[in-house]
Amino acid sequence: MTPLLEVDHISYTYSAGTPFAHKALDDVSFQIHAGEFIGVIGHTGSGKSTLMQHLNGLLKPDEGQILLGGQDIWSDKKFTRACRFRVGLVFQYPEYQLFEETVYADIAFGPKNMGLDENEVDRRVREAAGFVGITEQQLKASPFDLSGGQKRRAAIAGIVAMEPELLILDEPTAGLDPRGREEILDNIQAYRQAKNATIMMVTHSMNDVARLADRLLVMSGSRLVLDGTPEEIFANAQSLVDMGLDVPEVTRVFLALEKMGLKYPGVYTMEQAVRALTQRKGGGGHA
Repeated sequence: MTPLLEVDHISYTYSAGTPFAHKALDDVSFQIHAGEFIGVIGHTGSGKSTLMQHLNGLLKPDEGQILLGGQDIWSDKKFTRACRFRVGLVFQYPEYQLFEETVYADIAFGPKNMGLDENEVDRRVREAAGFVGITEQQLKASPFDLSGGQKRRAAIAGIVAMEPELLILDEPTAGLDPRGREEILDNIQAYRQAKNATIMMVTHSMNDVARLADRLLVMSGSRLVLDGTPEEIFANAQSLVDMGLDVPEVTRVFLALEKMGLKYPGVYTMEQAVRALTQRKGGGGHA
């Protein structure tokens, strides 16, 4: 089966040919299949955001290809433009990009640029608003009258309204309080379940990706160093720590237990922790 999107040995250097040249991506390859929820993790400066901007054609690789449905996204100008609607990218702090007089107009901006008729634009705006919890009254309001969390949801709705085949979110919960974070994650989950959407989420929260993602990509030093399920990735939790990355809080606890001689491999969610400890209490574990 042809992957939804394929990254084929891409490399990218900022300010190439100058004394300020910096290689942000170095021979990165992976595939994304329809319906996956992929978490992207890595320390600051590892290349995560640069990678995301390549996936819908905002940046062009110096080497390699990005294939959407088997076609190079840079093969044709019209196809490149179409890719920017088919692969939706929500930047960090997207609320800073709100600019229209009303929330409705901001959400409608993308669908209108797609050339959709008024009725289809209206359907998409209201459906996207519903996914992120924006009310009818808030649609009529200025986006600048919303709270920080509401602005974030409105900005996400503007991308969701284009109904992208792949929705990319770059640190969607950054700067939000715990309640706001949970609301945004719930919104993303609701959208995924309703649309069977393909999601890619960059985050520093290991707890979030451990709970939500089907698969993790780990970036380090401009390269993709690990690609696997959360179970596979967090089974090597010490390797992540050695790379300067965080791990889920519960995994840290079990790493400490491992140093005491108690083996609990691959524990990265609270549910797994309870199950592992219950099995040991019942005599099913091994010291």
